[in-house]
Amino acid sequence: MGLRACLLGLFALIVASKCSYSPEPDQQRTLPHGWVSLGRVDPEEELSLTFALRQQNLKRLSELVQAVSDPGSPRYGKYLALEDVAELIRPSPLTLHTVQKWLLAAGAQNCHSVITQDFLTCWLSVRQAELLLPGAEFHRYMGGPEKTRVVRSLRPYQLPQALAPHVDFVGGLHRFPPTSSLRQRPAPQVAGTVGLHLGVTPSVIRERYNLTAQDVGSGTTNNSQACAQFLEQYFHESDLAEFMHLFGGKFVHLASVSHVVGKQGRGRAGIEASLDVEYLMSAGANISTWVYSNAGRHEAQEPFLQWLLLLSNESALPPVHTVSYGDDEDSLSSAYIQRVNTEFMKAASRGLTLLFASGDSGAGCWSVSGRHQFRPSFPASSPYVTTVGGTSFQNPFRVTNEVADYISGGGFSNVFPQPSYQKEAVAQFLKSSPHLPPSSYFNASGRAYPDVAALSDGYWVVSNGIPIPWVSGTSASTPVFGGILSLINEHRILNGHPPLGFLNPRLYQQRGAGLFDVTHGCHESCLNEEVEGEGFCSGPGWDPVTGWGTPNFPALLKTLLNP
Repeated sequence: MGLRACLLGLFALIVASKCSYSPEPDQQRTLPHGWVSLGRVDPEEELSLTFALRQQNLKRLSELVQAVSDPGSPRYGKYLALEDVAELIRPSPLTLHTVQKWLLAAGAQNCHSVITQDFLTCWLSVRQAELLLPGAEFHRYMGGPEKTRVVRSLRPYQLPQALAPHVDFVGGLHRFPPTSSLRQRPAPQVAGTVGLHLGVTPSVIRERYNLTAQDVGSGTTNNSQACAQFLEQYFHESDLAEFMHLFGGKFVHLASVSHVVGKQGRGRAGIEASLDVEYLMSAGANISTWVYSNAGRHEAQEPFLQWLLLLSNESALPPVHTVSYGDDEDSLSSAYIQRVNTEFMKAASRGLTLLFASGDSGAGCWSVSGRHQFRPSFPASSPYVTTVGGTSFQNPFRVTNEVADYISGGGFSNVFPQPSYQKEAVAQFLKSSPHLPPSSYFNASGRAYPDVAALSDGYWVVSNGIPIPWVSGTSASTPVFGGILSLINEHRILNGHPPLGFLNPRLYQQRGAGLFDVTHGCHESCLNEEVEGEGFCSGPGWDPVTGWGTPNFPALLKTLLNP
């Protein structure tokens, strides 16, 4: 059947099987553990669907990211404005016309685009959505610790074949919210308390990473930093004020967030959100802080996707963003994962530093055709983000050397090839490590992560007015590293230099200069006879447990201050 015939069927909404295709055939559509169906959704209920439109000039975008991020390039630090990115990657007029005409014919009149014009979010009834996307069948589901409710389809959707060159995927159908992997560990037993600390607080962070009371924001620049929250995770200003009162120490700091993007719910504060805000603002002390609150309060929304849309629709953004979010790489469709990676490229071209937690399941583990393999996490495995692993103190009650935290996520992507910036470091690790797992467990030619690390064990957090001890996870290490990079950006801005932008090319060129190398400890993985629960182990230089290591602020500032 020819394209003209398909187009006729497209606009008439008569989609024959020969004229349709599935954009996400490999998307995991099983109901996650702990979720239950509450039944079909009323046909007249409204849904929000996000259409990811095919972009142009992605090879050129990749080249520009390399140019603005490589210190050896004459374009280093000359970032693109959002309008420049839009001009480069904006979908073709044919794509815009074809998709808009198709949606209009389906009655989807309430649609909103973004500045880059590569996303369309439309409101339409369930009845319209199921006609528009044959195969989809919307049910309401409930699950997770917060008993979150979402509207999703476990059945694959089809699009007219004529849309294949124009639409990457449709968001709001398949992906369920991941649950936070933060852990609250029992406190270790200790005799006596002289010279000891009883958990990680801002003063412990600052002592370990050599931050003095003077290492704070100046208050005279337009520097800022941000963290993103999802899944009904809220922080309370009163918790932040109490945290700073209890643990703020002798350094100058802010006690309130400067800007909330999105809606803050009135429900209970989440430990995840409280942790992110409190430690971003105490590590990056006295720096204006934004919180992206992407609660996904409408049950059809994908909060992570909503955050990406916000980045595509704001010209002025904080230079550093920290995100404690991740999914198993294999649970996501190729179309989705590649498109999200392109969104990170867009951010990198604009000079944004995106920090993602490496995850809290070590190397991970899954069974493929009866054989075990390690299980990489995404977005941690994206080559365009800086991924933060986790460490713990060698002596949990003293500010001592760090060792790898056994939960620290790390490994090798099964999707993304190894970027050129890290090939030498990874080759050195694979050649020199005495503890390599069997080669069948990981893809040695994939993007390797994490890139850096920070303490991830035994944090104090104030949430809902209560000080909570021994909270652990790379959700803690990520805002700490982000805050420290914000302090370095402060110095760069004061010296007339651009913010750091996408850090990895520089980080690997400088071979971890300015970081404490973590050389001991392994992380967890499959509990079987071949690997006996052990994944990779830390060693000298870069490793897939702690990356290049943890920050030594004065040395890292010296390394990263000048262009």
